Amino acid sequence: MQHFKTLSSYLDYLRLPRPEHPMLSVFNSRGDGYLPCPRESSPPITNDCYSISFKKYVEGNLNYGRTKYDFTNGALIFISPRQVLKWDNSVIFEQKGFSINFHQDFLKGTGLAQQIKKYGFFSYSTNEALHLSPKEDKQMESIVENIEIEYQNNQDAFSKEIIISQLETLLKYANRFYERQFLNRKEISNDLLEQLNQYLLKHSESGQLREKGIPSIEQIADTLSVSQRYLSDTLKKETGKTTTEHVHLYLIDEAKHILLQPNKSVSEVAYELGFEYPPYFSRLFKKKEGITPTEYREKFKLN
Repeated sequence: MQHFKTLSSYLDYLRLPRPEHPMLSVFNSRGDGYLPCPRESSPPITNDCYSISFKKYVEGNLNYGRTKYDFTNGALIFISPRQVLKWDNSVIFEQKGFSINFHQDFLKGTGLAQQIKKYGFFSYSTNEALHLSPKEDKQMESIVENIEIEYQNNQDAFSKEIIISQLETLLKYANRFYERQFLNRKEISNDLLEQLNQYLLKHSESGQLREKGIPSIEQIADTLSVSQRYLSDTLKKETGKTTTEHVHLYLIDEAKHILLQPNKSVSEVAYELGFEYPPYFSRLFKKKEGITPTEYREKFKLN
């Protein structure tokens, strides 16, 4: 798989104009203008850059990781370094919007270098992209115009600091808008939780917990056709608990039923629930219930 270490080499590959800054590029359509068109297709590639793009008018499918996304309605998309990208000539790249690309080293020595890693949406798949209202669109465009002004003008000692500040503002707004999107899509949140519970139930009833162990978050997310971070963030917003916490709650709930069978030892219960190490099961049980599995069994006997 081809990997691009510099922003210039990445843009050259895309057949886009070379950047005004070696670590930053800004493309912005204005009025009746359109964004520059990149190459029509590409096998899987990776690079060392962050990308923030808002595409208003585009048709076709873009593969981002393992997910295809229909861009017809437009969306704000965030791509992190080393994310796998590929697309084919079914994509029509005549579009409005903006695209900001910056090398990860552009952030070195700034507070944003660490903060940007905390924004979960850089790990989302494109079918989980942020859809903006007209008002939100204008807010984002205003920030991008400020970035573009600094980018296009003769850059001085203050330019980078100003651009970083504007990027921080843009990402904070994106975080706010994602919160709004989660709230407006409660039916999706509820559906994901129901799908998760059904997946765990099927995994348990089929004997796969004992045979294959506790499913990883990656396995669960793949089955539900969402990214790991989006699944966890969505559940967190709706229920206050992450995917891992929901899995643990399911396992503990199952454990309570199995522990009531006197012919099974605590270790056997742990193995039946997919735990490789019984002591870990006992610690998790005590953490969630306040008592050990043995104490829980004894308490039930007393009742």
